[in-house]
Amino acid sequence: MSVACGANTMRILVIKLSSLGDLFHALPAVHCLKAGLGATIDWAVNAEYADLVRCFTDVDRVIRFHRHGFFRNLRVFLGELRRNDYDYVVDFQGLLKSAMVARFARGRRRVGPSFHREGSRLFYHEVAGERNRSRHAVEENLDAIRHLELPVLEPQFPVSVPEWETTMPAPRVAIVPSSRWQSKNWPVESFIAVGRKLWDNAAASMFVLGSVADMPVCAQVQEALGARVENMAGRLSVVEMCSVLARMDLVISNDSGPMHAAAALGVPVLAVFGPTDPLKTGPYGRWHHVKCASLPCRPCFERVCRFGEPRCLNVVTPDEAAKVALEMLKKP
Repeated sequence: MSVACGANTMRILVIKLSSLGDLFHALPAVHCLKAGLGATIDWAVNAEYADLVRCFTDVDRVIRFHRHGFFRNLRVFLGELRRNDYDYVVDFQGLLKSAMVARFARGRRRVGPSFHREGSRLFYHEVAGERNRSRHAVEENLDAIRHLELPVLEPQFPVSVPEWETTMPAPRVAIVPSSRWQSKNWPVESFIAVGRKLWDNAAASMFVLGSVADMPVCAQVQEALGARVENMAGRLSVVEMCSVLARMDLVISNDSGPMHAAAALGVPVLAVFGPTDPLKTGPYGRWHHVKCASLPCRPCFERVCRFGEPRCLNVVTPDEAAKVALEMLKKP
């Protein structure tokens, strides 16, 4: 059954299916939609991130998109998607599958992003802004707000995660030594060296975070640092991981989803970048710090380094990273 929007309340469907960092990048734009239109916000997202999106305080309803078992769950998904009529359907993903979701929804206006690809443009009524990929992803998403002629507010990340209790003393530092691309991973020995310096110079309590797939690398960090670190890899849900990150004084990471989560939660981040561009996907905010090499080959955006071992990551030394980390821990 279709439920019409009330006379005074607009209803908007936001489509951002993945990934972890991209979900946080869309939050400032979604907040502007909520504030500028006084709208009810529904969000379609991959099922594995549904619990996280429920922590986004501007979101009223979450619609689970089943990436795995798609056809088995298609009927239920379409029923949930088409339960309401929407004044606007705003796709922040720009892929064919997200554009198809927009098309199947009951929307009066379908708005796609400037960075659309895979033929997704065919399914939108309109596109927000001109294509300009030399900006941060947060700024790209805000094109939709400008397109709808709404106030572009100072970027906010309205997230409320359950509080995580710990007896470990401050300063607390999270180490995130893995990412989805091998070419983005700073050598694990470098993370270990930084951890030793943080223990010796700041008596930091350290926590190693990662997925089940990251457990072998995280175990290396734990084995090297011993009682100085708690290894939480593979033990936390996405929401639980965010709860842990929210209690940190510093996060040291590659370019990864947890890095973006920490930045959105207001936690200072020291990030090591290799083949990707921090101007586009770095930790968003003024209080973070990025270490990257000045080499002519970067950013190459390649998952496999043409030189075998990523030179851009090896140039960043543990000593210089530890120096920055210790300075960051001194700041309020």
